[in-house]
Amino acid sequence: MFSFLMKSGRVGLRLPEGERETFIKKNKTKLVEQYGIVQKEYVEVRDALLAKTTKLKKYFDASFEYVSSLKAKPTTKSKKAKRS
Repeated sequence: MFSFLMKSGRVGLRLPEGERETFIKKNKTKLVEQYGIVQKEYVEVRDALLAKTTKLKKYFDASFEYVSSLKAKPTTKSKKAKRS
C-alpha cells in the first residue's frame, strides 16, 4: 500500500527515508499516527498540498516507485488442497 485515506479525512503517503524527511520539513507536516501508533514510513498530506495536484503528483509517483521496489512479505497462510 502506498497511500491511504484516514478517518480524519487526511491522506497518508508511504515515502522512502530521504524523501520522507524532506517532505516533512518542506510541507510542515508529521508522520502518520493511527490508534496511538506512529507509522514510521507514512507522512500526512496537509489540505493545502492536496489542492496543488501538480506538486502532489511528484510525491505520489515517488511513493508508488518506493513501494514497487519493496519485496513482498512471505505469506503465513497455508495453501488449501484442490478439490477434484
